[in-house]
Amino acid sequence: METTRRLFLQAGAGIGGGLLLGFGFAKAEGAQALTDYVSIAPDGLITIMAKNPEIGQGAKTMLPILIAEELDADWTKVRIETAPSDEARYGAQFAGGSMTTTMNWEPMRLVGAAARWLLIEAAARKLAAPHDAFTTAKGQVIHESGKTFAYGELAGDAAKLTPPAADSLKLKDPKDFKLIGQSQNGYDSPKIVRGEPIFGIDMTLPGMVYAVYVKSPVYGARLQACDLAAAKAMPGVTDAFILKGTDWHGLQDGIAILAKSWWYAQNARTALEPVWDDAIGAPHDSALYLEKAKTLVKDKGEIKQHSGDVDAALKSAAKTIGAFYDVPFLAHVPMEPQNCTARVTATGVEIWAPTQVPNDGKALVGKTLGVPPETVTVHMRRAGGGFGRRLENDYMAEVAAIAQKAGKPVKLVWSREDDVAHDFFRPGCYHSLRAGVDAAGRLTAYACHSVTFSRDGQVAQGAGIDGNAFAPLVTPNFRLEQSLIETTIPTGYLRAPSSNALAFVHESFWDEIAHAAGQDPVAFRLAQLDAHLGNKANYNPARMRAVLQTVAERSNWGKAALPKGEGLGVATYFSHRGYFAEVAHVRVSDGGQWRVVKVWAVGDVGSHIINPTGAFNQVEGSIMDGIGSMEAEITFEKGRAVQSNFHDIPMMRMPKAPQVDVHFVTSDFPPTGLGEPALPPVIPAVANAIFAATGIRIRKLPILPETLATKQTASA
Repeated sequence: METTRRLFLQAGAGIGGGLLLGFGFAKAEGAQALTDYVSIAPDGLITIMAKNPEIGQGAKTMLPILIAEELDADWTKVRIETAPSDEARYGAQFAGGSMTTTMNWEPMRLVGAAARWLLIEAAARKLAAPHDAFTTAKGQVIHESGKTFAYGELAGDAAKLTPPAADSLKLKDPKDFKLIGQSQNGYDSPKIVRGEPIFGIDMTLPGMVYAVYVKSPVYGARLQACDLAAAKAMPGVTDAFILKGTDWHGLQDGIAILAKSWWYAQNARTALEPVWDDAIGAPHDSALYLEKAKTLVKDKGEIKQHSGDVDAALKSAAKTIGAFYDVPFLAHVPMEPQNCTARVTATGVEIWAPTQVPNDGKALVGKTLGVPPETVTVHMRRAGGGFGRRLENDYMAEVAAIAQKAGKPVKLVWSREDDVAHDFFRPGCYHSLRAGVDAAGRLTAYACHSVTFSRDGQVAQGAGIDGNAFAPLVTPNFRLEQSLIETTIPTGYLRAPSSNALAFVHESFWDEIAHAAGQDPVAFRLAQLDAHLGNKANYNPARMRAVLQTVAERSNWGKAALPKGEGLGVATYFSHRGYFAEVAHVRVSDGGQWRVVKVWAVGDVGSHIINPTGAFNQVEGSIMDGIGSMEAEITFEKGRAVQSNFHDIPMMRMPKAPQVDVHFVTSDFPPTGLGEPALPPVIPAVANAIFAATGIRIRKLPILPETLATKQTASA
C-alpha cells in the first residue's frame, strides 16, 4: 500500500496529560482528517480504538492486537473501545467480504509502531541519549544502561512530539512477535457471558418508545388501506400511523405501531387488517422458477467465458458426464433479528445500529428523511450475527422515519417472522453441466449453463458469478453461459456470496467427473492442479495443492475402510483470497437420516494467523453454518416466503455438530480474512461423502431425509 501518500500521523495530549495518537487515511493529497486510535494514560492504561463493526468475526479483538504488537503493549493493560463511525477520519469502516485483515494488516501495525517511536523519542530526550539506544517491552521503554520508563511516565511528553512519517517507520520482524500468533479470548466474551447490554437490541434511551413496523409479506406490495383504530386501542399502545415507502432497499409501505414495550406493540399488530395491492407477487413462485430454468438451459445463454471448441471436444470425448444442479434461496436468520434505535431532532439524527456498513446507513437515512448525510450520526453496536444481512440498512431507514414522525426516541425490533419475510435472500440458482474426459481420464471439455436471477434487467444482488469461481481452469475447451429470470424477490449477500452456491455445484460435479474417469477424487484434483492454465483470478495452484495434500494426510484419505453407510468426501475452493480443502466423514442411516461425524479443514490465508482462537472459531463456525444450510431453503408462493421461523428453517443443533479438525498451512503472502473462505467447500465435501456412503448423488439442496430415503429405496 502507498503509505507515504495515504497515511499520516498526529499526536496530542489527552485528558490527564496522556498520549493521544491519531492515524489518518487521506481522502486526497493534503487532507487533514485525523482521529484517535491510541491513548495512554499516566497510569499506563492503554486504550485502543477498534474501527470496524464487530459482527462476531473478532475484529474488535484482532485489530487492536495488531496495534498492541507494534506498540509492545502489555495486553493485560489494554482497554478496547469501539471507534465512532466516521470514514473521513478512520478510513473504510465495514464488515464484509473477509476484508478486515487484508485492509488493516499494515496500517494498524503502523499505528502501533508510531506510538512506540514517540515513547522512545520522549525517553531519549529525557536522558539526552540517541533514539536507537532504547528498546521496548510490555509497556516499558528500556535504555541500554538498564534504566526503564513506564509508558505512562512518558505519555505526556510523547504527546508534545511530532510523529514520524508513516513510511519512515520500521515494522517488527515477525520472529519478534509477542502477541500476533498467540491466542487471545474475544474482548467482549466476558460481557456476553454476563449478559451485559452491548448488542444493538440492548439499547435504551430516556423517553424511548418501542416500535414494530408491519409490511406486506409480498415484497413490493403497496398499502391500499388500513383502519388503525383497533390497534391504537390496544393496551400499552401510544400511537400508530402509516408510512409510504421511498426505496426498495430502505423504507417500504407499512404501518408503525408505537408502545410502552415491544410486546405491547407486537400484540397490537394482530388488530390490524391491512389491505395490500399484492398482485406484483403472482409470477414469483418457486415452482415456476424451476420450470423456467429447465426451459432456459435448453437454449443458448449469454456467453460469460469461452475458450476452445467445447462442442467438438465433447463429441470426441471418450466419456461425457452431464448433470442438473438446483440450489435454493436461503435466509440469513442471524440470532439477533434486525433492530435499531433512533433519535431525530431539529439539529440532527442519531442512530444506534448493529450494522455491517455504517456509512451506507448514514446515506440511506439521509435520503429517507431528506436531510444531509453529515447530520446523521451512527453509533456502531455489536451485532448478534450478520452473515451479509446487515449489509442492508432498511431497518435504519424504518426507525429513522418512525422517530421523525413520532418526535421522540424509538427502538424498532423485528420479530423472527419479520426477519425471514423481509430478508435480502441468498438467491437460488440452477446449473446444467457437461464435461468430457479422454481415454486416460483427463478432462477435455467443461460446459456450464447457469440460470440465476435479475432485477430490473440487471443481475440481482448476490446472484453474479464470482470471478474466482473457475480459478482452477484446467481445460482449453471451456464455456460458461448465463440466463436470467426476472424477480422482485429482494436478494443480497450471504456469507461467502456466490461461492457458497457455486462450490456445491462445481465441486460436486468435479467429483462426478473423477468417478466417471475412474480416478480417486483427491488424485483427480491434484492432477488438475498440475494442468492449471491460469486466469485473471490470481489463483495460485501451489497453495491449493498444499492444503489439499495436507487435508488428505490428516484425514487418512483412502487408507481405511469405513462401515456400510459411511463415507468420506473431499472438496476444495478458493474464495475471499483464502485457499481451503476439506474432507467430511458422513454417516447415513437406512431411513435417510444423515449426520456429519467429522470434518477436516486445512486452509492457507497467508503468512500469519493473528489470533488463533478467533481463527479456529471462524473456521469451525463456517463449517457448522455450511452444514446447517444443507437442510434449509426458502421457497416462494406468489411472491411471499413460505418458511417463517426456526421450525421450518432448520439450523445446526449441538447434537448434530461434528468434530472439526482445523489446520493452517502458512505461506509467504500477507494475511487475509477468515470469516468466509472455509464455508464453501464443506457443502460439496458433505454431498460427496453422502455419495461415497450411499451411491446417491446430491444435486439438489436441501438434503431432506425423506428424499434421501426414497432414493435409497429406489437404488436398492
